[in-house]
Amino acid sequence: MPQQLKLAVICSSNMNRSMEAHNFLSKKGFRVQSFGTGDKVKLPGAAPDRPNIYEFGTPYDDIYNDLLQKDRELYTRNGLLHMLDRNRRIKPSPEKFQATPEQFNIIITCEERVYDQVVDCLENRDSQTTPVHVINIEIQDNHEEATIGAFLICELVSMMASSDDLDNDIDELLQDFEGKCHRPVLHCLLFY
Repeated sequence: MPQQLKLAVICSSNMNRSMEAHNFLSKKGFRVQSFGTGDKVKLPGAAPDRPNIYEFGTPYDDIYNDLLQKDRELYTRNGLLHMLDRNRRIKPSPEKFQATPEQFNIIITCEERVYDQVVDCLENRDSQTTPVHVINIEIQDNHEEATIGAFLICELVSMMASSDDLDNDIDELLQDFEGKCHRPVLHCLLFY
């Protein structure tokens, strides 16, 4: 019987890539939570040098309404309102990984910088007896890549969930997966 994994999917702002994967994995029946690791939640603004910035914990509803008020047409056209509408159906607000007491079997990050932040956070915690596999799959931060990334993450998680001995099988699983998806995969085993 495959193990019931507890998963975390993490990107920088807990808006696009992690939420697309969270949505997809939860629909497939996986126990999953999503997080961001950035200092703030950042979304594209009217100009590249003027992003919309929010605190973690700001409700998706509030962010949606703020963007709606600022420029409905722009944020409809660039997909942000649609993305926020999806997000608010999944959970109340973006969450910061460094602030959660939760523990997971597998953490999947969507870019190397986020992977480094997760590794750093875990290495600086006190008790260290519960193993966690931290894996990075490089996914560009746009809507199309987030959708592709969600499929890839689900495929990888399905492979891991069907393993009878994940700790023993993981290197081979990741090698097979990397060959299939043609994206570099980072992996390390850390402890809570």
